[in-house]
Formats: sequence, C-alpha cells, structure tokens
Amino acid sequence: MSAHRVFDRIAIELAHHGGNDNGRLPVTYDQFVEYGIDRQAIAPAIRELEALGFVEVTQRGKPSAGGFRWPNYFRLTCINCKSTPKPSHEWRTVKTTEEAHQLARMARLAKTKNKSPGWKSHTVTVGETHTVADNSQGGNPTLLS
Repeated sequence: MSAHRVFDRIAIELAHHGGNDNGRLPVTYDQFVEYGIDRQAIAPAIRELEALGFVEVTQRGKPSAGGFRWPNYFRLTCINCKSTPKPSHEWRTVKTTEEAHQLARMARLAKTKNKSPGWKSHTVTVGETHTVADNSQGGNPTLLS
C-alpha cells in the first residue's frame, strides 16, 4: 500500500509540473508524510517501486541536520507526458506475478548502496537472485541474475 501511495504522490508532483520535467520531480520525505505515508515506510516503498520498474530515482537526496538538504528526484517510467512522450516501461521486464512478489518483498528488505548523492549509477540489491542496476541519468534498469 505504501508503494502505491508513493507512486501516487510522485504522479501528483508531475501534475504540479504541468506534465513536464519527468525525471526532475522533487518529492521530499515530509511531502510523502503529509500525503499519509509513514516515514519508516517511505524508503522501502521507493525501493519496491524501483525494483518493479515503475519509478527511477534520478538523483538521490541528501539528508542533513543543516539547511542543505536535497530531495530525491524521480522519473515515472510508465507515464506518457510532455517530457517523456515514449515511456520506457521497465515494469514490463517482470513477467510473472510470483516474480513481482519476490522482487517487491526483497526490495522492501534490502538497503541501497548509496554513499553520496548525485547523478551517478547505483545498484539496488533485491535478494540473492536478482540485482537491479540502472543508470541514474535516464538509462533503463537492467535485471541482473
């Protein structure tokens, strides 16, 4: 349920941008919380959406106690809009419901390996059998076995 809410909140941000800037949609944790998502459920939900191919985090945010916080920037891979007239539909790489359940479960439990924010490639481990590698500059995620 949290992943669905995260997806919806990012879609709302796309609407606020007038259908533009898919890939540069900033959504903060506070905005997710205001939308009704428990703070502890946000990161697992984002990992789940990435593993299933519905969302790409194009720039990782930077938490900070000071005033220099950066939000995550998102791209919805399945939305046809002005900035992405041909969506990439990474979710289509998941062939079965069983595979989707396994990927989602493992993504929720995994931790991302992200040492610094920015426009860099990253890898999300989603279990012993699958790793999702993607290029944060707009490339397509690849399901590695």
